[in-house]
Amino acid sequence: MKNMYMAKAIQEAERGVRSNHGGPFGAVIVRNGALIAAAHNQVLRDHDPTAHAEVLAVRRAAKKLQHFDLSDCEIYTTCEPCPMCLAALYWARIDKIYYGCTRLDAAEIGFDDDLIYRILAGRCNRERIETETIEREACLQVFKRWLEKSDRRLY
Repeated sequence: MKNMYMAKAIQEAERGVRSNHGGPFGAVIVRNGALIAAAHNQVLRDHDPTAHAEVLAVRRAAKKLQHFDLSDCEIYTTCEPCPMCLAALYWARIDKIYYGCTRLDAAEIGFDDDLIYRILAGRCNRERIETETIEREACLQVFKRWLEKSDRRLY
């Protein structure tokens, strides 16, 4: 193993597999050459569909650094991030993503995110979740109150 950070991500994935916490996915976040956070998939353990390795690593890194902006960090993950994790990495402003397996590799073992990728790319007209806008005016009032706050902080 040439890369020690990917080795740690793989160790995390192995830990999750041994513990039956979820899929074979691990991730670590590194800042200036220092390991900041490590995590593995815990969807089954936590009964949480968002408990993917990358999301958990972002949560732990942000908590440790006491900041939501991880733009000076990199992530090493055992698999190409799914759309949810990729979005989380963009929100965290992660500087670079290193991944081992591809989404096609993941699909071959039963983790197929292709429908989500196709919906996001506009290549699929069929959505599995019905959506409807309701109470927009009431919700806009909350937006307005936030906009009027002198101490609001964007993220």
